[in-house]
Amino acid sequence: MSEVNTKKGTGSLAPRYSDPFQVLRGEMDQLFDSFLGGGFPTPRMLSRKNALVPHLDVKENDTAILIEAELPGLAEGDVDLTLQDGILSITGEKKFEQSEEKDNYHVMERRYGSFQRMLRMPDTVDDEKVEAKFDKGILKVILPKKPEAIRQPRKIDIKTG
Repeated sequence: MSEVNTKKGTGSLAPRYSDPFQVLRGEMDQLFDSFLGGGFPTPRMLSRKNALVPHLDVKENDTAILIEAELPGLAEGDVDLTLQDGILSITGEKKFEQSEEKDNYHVMERRYGSFQRMLRMPDTVDDEKVEAKFDKGILKVILPKKPEAIRQPRKIDIKTG
């Protein structure tokens, strides 16, 4: 969407572009700021590019729910996995520090952040048989279904007339 406005005093036309979604997002940020007093994170803060939010793949088959979380740069000890009251919680903290010294300069970089992803699991999950594996930055969680939740196909007789 574009609009053309006339600038005062110049006599020339200058294009002005406005994105309706950007305008809406700005209004929502102002609403959060006014309602929460500015002391709480706004949607813009929560969606910043450097935020540590692991990407998840969730798949389901006949016998289990499979979850894969991408956690690059993290070690197994940096991640906690819990299942309580039907809520699967993946939490972790990333700490990175790099120091480099040469003849006439010194550089030190630090990056850190924590995250938490919570997923409600269906009642069909067998809490006692959940397994997790961590390999090369990928957390794989296998949530088997309870035996009574695994449905076997039933043959239905077709009658005539």
